Amino acid sequence: MHIQLLMTGSELMRGTTTDTNSVRIADALATLGLAIQRKVTIGDDLALLVRELQAISREADVLIVNGGLGPTSDDLTADALAQAAGDTLAENADALAHLQQWCGERKIALNAANRKQAMLPSTAFLVPNPVGSAVGFGLRLNNCLVLCTPGVPRELEGILADSIVPQLAREFAGCEQQIILRLHLFGIGESQAQDMIDKAIPAWPDGVVLGFRAGMPTVEVKLLVRKSAAAAAQPLFAQLKTILADYIVAEGEQNLQAALLDLLAAQGKTLACAESCTGGLISSMLTEIPGSSRAFTAGFITYSNAMKSGMLGVSEQTLADHGAVSEPVVREMVCGALARSEADIAVAVSGVAGPDGGTADKPVGTVWLAWGTSAHIHARRFQLGGPRKRCQQLTAAIALDLVRRTALGDDQEPPYFARWAV
Repeated sequence: MHIQLLMTGSELMRGTTTDTNSVRIADALATLGLAIQRKVTIGDDLALLVRELQAISREADVLIVNGGLGPTSDDLTADALAQAAGDTLAENADALAHLQQWCGERKIALNAANRKQAMLPSTAFLVPNPVGSAVGFGLRLNNCLVLCTPGVPRELEGILADSIVPQLAREFAGCEQQIILRLHLFGIGESQAQDMIDKAIPAWPDGVVLGFRAGMPTVEVKLLVRKSAAAAAQPLFAQLKTILADYIVAEGEQNLQAALLDLLAAQGKTLACAESCTGGLISSMLTEIPGSSRAFTAGFITYSNAMKSGMLGVSEQTLADHGAVSEPVVREMVCGALARSEADIAVAVSGVAGPDGGTADKPVGTVWLAWGTSAHIHARRFQLGGPRKRCQQLTAAIALDLVRRTALGDDQEPPYFARWAV
C-alpha cells in the first residue's frame, strides 16, 4: 500500500517543536507490514494545506494527516479537508457529545473555541480520541483514505492503538504483518555496530531487514521481520545479541532505566541516587517508569557543597581539600546515600557540565562517578565534553549502566571506558 504522511504546524517549520509523531506513526504501521513512502511537512497555511491534500490524495492509498485539530485559529485541518473535498463544515453531533463529556469530566465550560473542534467536513467519519478533546476524523478523497489525527503525542498514541491500526488492519488484511525485534545499545555508535554485524552476518534472508535508530544516549538496533520469516529470524536475533552483548542495556520496548528497575526488583534490591551535575536527571529517568518505587528509594540533589554536607554527610574538610568534583567526594556521597536511604546500591555523580566552570585540572566535561554497595564502592573519572545537555545525558546513562552491571555481578570494565574514562 502507498502510504504518505502530512505533518502540519508552523512550530515544526520554525524548529520550535521536533517532529516525533511521524516516528510513532511509522512504528505503529510497521507492525502491520505497512511502510510510509513519503512525508510532507508544512506550516499552518490553509491554501497550502488544501493543495497538498488534493495532490497527495491523487497518488496515495492512505494519507495520515497529523496536527491542526485543536481549538485555536491556526488549527486548520478540518477546514482544509472540507475545501479539498468540495465539502462544507458542519457541527458533528457525535464530536460535540465527545466534547461535552470531555469538558464535563474536567468540570470546565464548553466554550466557543472548544466547540470549534466539533466542526468537521459534513461527510467525515469519526476516529475516536480516547484521551483528548479533539476527535480524529477521516473521509475518502480521490479514492484515498484520509485520516486526520491530533498533534499531541499522547493523544496520537491513543488514536493509533485504539482506532487507526485496527482500521488499517481491516482495510489491508492481505498485507503480511511484521514483528519487530529490538535491542538498545549504549556506548557504541551506529557505524561501529553496523561494522560488527556485517562481519558476522553479511547477508539477511528474505523477510528480515536490519535497521538502526540513533538517539541520545542509546542506539536502537532492530530486525523488521515478516511473520512468515519469524522462525528464520530467531537464531539470527540470538546471534545479534551475542555480537553486541557488551553494549546491550535493554531489549524490546524497554529502555535502560526500565530494564534496570526490573532487574533490581527481581533481585529484591533497591537503589538510591546522589546527584550534583545531573541535577536530578538520573532520578527523573527512573521515576518516569511506572512502578519505579519497587526498586528506587531516594534521590538526593545536592548541587551546593553545603547540601552535600548537610544532606549526605560529606565532610567539609574533604570538600575543602579536594573540591566537589573529586573521587573522595563522590565516594562519600555514595556512603551518605546508602546510609540515609537504606538502599542496597547507590550511585553518585559530581562534575563540570559546562559551558563554564572548568579549570586546567578539571576541564568542562570532567565527571566523577561512584557506585556500589556498602561492602564495595567503585569510582571513576570521565571526560565527556560536548554541550551541557549531552554531558548530563551521558553521565546519567553511564551511572545507570554501571549500577546495572553491578547488579549483574559484572566486574569487567565496559568497552566505553576506553572512550570516556580517564
